[in-house]
Amino acid sequence: MIFSRLQYLSPKHSFFLFGARGTGKTTLLKKKFLTKETLWIDLLSYNDEDRFGKNPDLLTEILSEKPYKRVVIDEIQKIPKLLDIVHLEIEKNKKIQFILTGSSSRKLKKGGANLLAGRLFTFTLHPLTYKELNRHFKLNDILQTGSLPSILSYKNIKDKSRYLESYVQTYLKEEIQTEQIVRKIRPFKNFLEVSAQSNGQIINYSKIAKDVQVDVTTVQNYFDILSDTYLGFYLNSFHRSFRKQINKAPKFFLFDRGFQRVLLKTSSIPLKKGSYEYGQAFEHFIITEIFRLNAYYETKLKFSYLRDKDGNEIDLIIQPPRGKELLIEIKSSEHTKKEDGQKLEKFSKAWDRPCVAQVWSNDLKNRKIGSVSHYHWKTALNKLFK
Repeated sequence: MIFSRLQYLSPKHSFFLFGARGTGKTTLLKKKFLTKETLWIDLLSYNDEDRFGKNPDLLTEILSEKPYKRVVIDEIQKIPKLLDIVHLEIEKNKKIQFILTGSSSRKLKKGGANLLAGRLFTFTLHPLTYKELNRHFKLNDILQTGSLPSILSYKNIKDKSRYLESYVQTYLKEEIQTEQIVRKIRPFKNFLEVSAQSNGQIINYSKIAKDVQVDVTTVQNYFDILSDTYLGFYLNSFHRSFRKQINKAPKFFLFDRGFQRVLLKTSSIPLKKGSYEYGQAFEHFIITEIFRLNAYYETKLKFSYLRDKDGNEIDLIIQPPRGKELLIEIKSSEHTKKEDGQKLEKFSKAWDRPCVAQVWSNDLKNRKIGSVSHYHWKTALNKLFK
């Protein structure tokens, strides 16, 4: 299936396109940019990786022989030295558009990607949003097996589960072992399972370190690896002071529901509506959807969560560049009640700035109960990203 993606891609200016493997970066670029005037270098191909790995200057030789309009280098992190060549070519000829894709920013940070960032735009491609899926969107399917584009080509849950298992194995082999991101693969594999169990929860580094049998610093590094390979993101604790905010433990969300469930070995087990796991899955879906749409629409929203000393929590706080802050409670229920917004009502009355309290749920009836607005999640997202 071919989907219309929301990510804007500059037609002329050079750019990075980052994203986890399998999110459709190559498919999108081929659809938009593959022409006779495009030099395409695929570093997942053995021949291209071997040629340019041995001689990165080969790119300069090729461009001196033929005036290509555009150069695409797929999975640039395979040969970070090519960044130096790209840098020189951009300085020599600003008419050539360079498009560099990557599924890991870890090696690129050391290889000069930061230097190029001022010359190249940066975009990120995520698994499919409900807007991109359009008529193919089925909430229960997404909560169970995620929304990586290839998952939609499989009809039954067993085959979807097999695909996800293969995805994890490829990630471990290609991104972690081959690139030597960690010295020992077994602790990292154990960590992946623990990270799936603690998905969406406040990170307890000490407990995870004990479970995985590594030190706390290693666990922190493991989470950064997931972030650097676009397989997850942090949700920081709310505080007006940025310094105090980063001193509080964040939550961590894996980038896709299917990826989380296959790590838990539950991807082939049907989700039951009304269960605890269903509620957790729905919250995970809403938060990943917001992060993706915020990136695509470039709305510059800031996100955090809040837990007070008594354990009362706001699932999500959205701070726009201007306007009122949003305090959000996420419920998977199809029939919300006044009690679902009572915590938010208390928080909003004590809030130090103008704010709006909202419950986002599966309830199709949009209404206001007290000072709290209750929205179906699609209505809420459409209001947020007009």
